[in-house]
Amino acid sequence: MNVLVIGGGGREHALVWKLRESSRIKKLWCAPGNGGIAEDAVCVPVEVNDTNGLIALTEKLRPDLTVIGPELPLVNGLADALRARNLAVVGPSQIAAQLEGSKIFSKQFLARHSIPTAEMYGAFASPDEAHSALASVRYPVVVKADGLCAGKGVLLAQNEGEARDFITCVMLIQEFGAGGKRVMLEETLEGEELSFIIVTDGDKYAALPPTRDHKRTFDGDRGPNTGGMGAYCADELISPELRKTIEKTIVEPTLRGLAADGIRYQGFLYIGLMLTNEGPKVLEFNCRLGDPETQAILARADFDVAEALSNLATRRFDPEEWKWKPGVGVCIVIASGGYPGRFEAGRVIRGLTALSQQAGVKALHAGTRKDGDMILTSGGRVLGVTSMARNLESALASAYAAASKIQFDGMHYRTDIAGGTGKARSAGD
Repeated sequence: MNVLVIGGGGREHALVWKLRESSRIKKLWCAPGNGGIAEDAVCVPVEVNDTNGLIALTEKLRPDLTVIGPELPLVNGLADALRARNLAVVGPSQIAAQLEGSKIFSKQFLARHSIPTAEMYGAFASPDEAHSALASVRYPVVVKADGLCAGKGVLLAQNEGEARDFITCVMLIQEFGAGGKRVMLEETLEGEELSFIIVTDGDKYAALPPTRDHKRTFDGDRGPNTGGMGAYCADELISPELRKTIEKTIVEPTLRGLAADGIRYQGFLYIGLMLTNEGPKVLEFNCRLGDPETQAILARADFDVAEALSNLATRRFDPEEWKWKPGVGVCIVIASGGYPGRFEAGRVIRGLTALSQQAGVKALHAGTRKDGDMILTSGGRVLGVTSMARNLESALASAYAAASKIQFDGMHYRTDIAGGTGKARSAGD
């Protein structure tokens, strides 16, 4: 097969890594890719927000399979455009991707189909309306920008002042651009978060191993939200009984609800859950694999990823294909100094050669680029150091030992992913 992967982050490097292992792969492209992906695939400089450019690229390459990684091209309708050209693609339609593209759309879907979730206090198209509503909600309150905000459009506001400031940043200052045209207020749920991801053809589905990510920037869940600073994937995160409850009360009603609404969902569906005392409730949907959850999950893959994705794209989906190695996958994200705020790019990354010689560990690139023989930083989240071992303790030890070999000016990473065994590294180390 000739395969094209759309995207240039750690999730896409994980996909390329596992696709490259398949004996079925003849050619592998990635648009736009990054400095690490370039070692495993031909990188084509077309950005994920250039829908017309991506369509033109697929028409030129005519890949046997296209796998769309990020949410933006899905929300922009890329999967529909490729299917209209009789190209096999993994990824939901534009209307299905609104489950992530609009948090208000998602909330209304959950309510319509009686799927457990937090109570919505209201959705607002003007900052004055949103500010006025703050006087009648319970605190802490969750404030969500409606559209795509790279994982940063949500605030758990402890008081009215925090909520008011966030609404001002989102709607008036337009910190997230078009993603902040509307905001939603909802109740705060208490419990443990869980990433429960499925792959589906709209009828059948396979559940990927449960995963937990860490959104806050610093140890102890301090600092602003990020796209994710690390994740671990372990079957022990949920009991068999809880898994059945999640599937019966959330996964299956979601698929039935989509079908009832005339939406055939094909691809990955990320269900962000809060495990409350009242049972699991939906925090959010994403219309694709999570990042950094994908890195930790695919480290445990025990099947031919190219074969399974091709079967999904060509209506031969078999949930039994999706098998997983016993053990635990871990991903530690190494970020640029200042992330998720302003950061400087172009820092030389050292230590990758030494890391590549460590068995059971893979440095999956996110925000990197090649410059001759050097790898430079080019984004906020730079690397995802990923390991897989028989248990959590061993996986963490391997990942943190590998992370300690990496050096670039300003780098930082959390040392408490899944409990953590890492030595603190911060800007200037």
